[in-house]
Amino acid sequence: MPKKPRARRSQDRGVQVEDARRLLLGLPDVAVGRSYGLPSFLLNGRFLARFRDDDTVLVLQLATIDDRDFLMQLDPRAFFFTEHYRNYPAVLVRLSEVPPALLTTVVQDCRRHVAALPPPRPRPKRRPRTRPGQR
Repeated sequence: MPKKPRARRSQDRGVQVEDARRLLLGLPDVAVGRSYGLPSFLLNGRFLARFRDDDTVLVLQLATIDDRDFLMQLDPRAFFFTEHYRNYPAVLVRLSEVPPALLTTVVQDCRRHVAALPPPRPRPKRRPRTRPGQR
């Protein structure tokens, strides 16, 4: 009788927030910063990733929407998107569901993509708002 395949153990999946943070900050030129006013991981000033949903989900910048579709087919338990990201090359990762080795590979691929982008354009400095009647 052939051996029955072993069921996946729960410890084969799941990444702790601190491990994901260490993974991201261990990449060359990645630093904590802000993107759209939210704490994010930036690569040379460009958005790479951020946590959301009480740090249970990681948003990653991808090269293409096709990359997201591939990841979602590869592991729909771990990878998904919301309507907000429909037309944006990003994927959401359920940290409790993603295999650690797969997350490492995907994060490294994302880093390579973002590193190849041209540097961000400098943003103009905002002038302080004045109240009506003030100059």
